[in-house]
Amino acid sequence: MAKGYWVSVYPTISDPEMLTAYNKLAGPAVQAGGGRTLSRGGRVVAHEAGITQRVVLIEFDNFEQAVAAYESEAYQKALVALPDGFERDFRIVEGVD
Repeated sequence: MAKGYWVSVYPTISDPEMLTAYNKLAGPAVQAGGGRTLSRGGRVVAHEAGITQRVVLIEFDNFEQAVAAYESEAYQKALVALPDGFERDFRIVEGVD
């Protein structure tokens, strides 16, 4: 069965303190949903139209688990901590089986 991934790119971070508040809630919610953080804000080399700002990659055992973790009550509470006007490109993608 193919793994599932959360891929988040943050083009701008206007309030780093609010991101910290989100991370304190999101981290436990992701772990409870079976997610494993593979990359969070490390070095990026961007090509073509890519951006070099913060990139987060989280792996789940399968796509359905990734979707369920996003829809969980705990993660939905974490989303509330994101500040107004916060810009994030978030996707749930299925890996190659």
